[in-house]
Amino acid sequence: MDKGYENNHAHMAGTIVGDVVLDHMLYGEAFYFMHLAIPRLSGVMDVLPLIVPGRLFDVLPQDGDAAMLEGQIRSYNKRTEGGNRLMVTLFARSFLLLDPATFTPCNEVSLCGYLCKPANFRTTPFSREISDLLLAVNRSYHKSDYLPCIAWGRNARFAQNLSVGERIRLAGRMQSREYQKCYEDGTVAERTTYEISCSSLERIPTP
Repeated sequence: MDKGYENNHAHMAGTIVGDVVLDHMLYGEAFYFMHLAIPRLSGVMDVLPLIVPGRLFDVLPQDGDAAMLEGQIRSYNKRTEGGNRLMVTLFARSFLLLDPATFTPCNEVSLCGYLCKPANFRTTPFSREISDLLLAVNRSYHKSDYLPCIAWGRNARFAQNLSVGERIRLAGRMQSREYQKCYEDGTVAERTTYEISCSSLERIPTP
């Protein structure tokens, strides 16, 4: 396993929802875009964007297929009318279709990276403590992914004492969240954001 994969590993199993479309071509290889739906224990459904290299399957997946993948969470900047927007997506490095009647959903993420800015600690209207973090995770070929993470409770209190540049290891799950974007002209747009919800969080020595 390469070092970048050790720093950023996702293990997912869920149901493909919607169309599977060609996203882009790179060096003659096709990469396909789809959404993977994975239920939480609460019953809430996370619907996650997924890119899969075409060489990983013989038959194009379809809406309703169950699939398991090993891969990474990646980010890139997308140019929009309002400026650059950070886009977060799953990238598959292995992909396997499963029996929809018997598969077990799975959403496991482990990351090792560096804190990019001070954690934003706050309390929700329901008195839950939460911290927002932005983690820079090194990838192969001298690239990095910038991944938004959230921590709750004691993990949130721990996060607010971290310093920018500290190396952190965390485990959790990738989730989708709906929110409203308000513009200066008074219009409101429905948006979806993707983040890693931490179940564990720790400092680790810088190599």
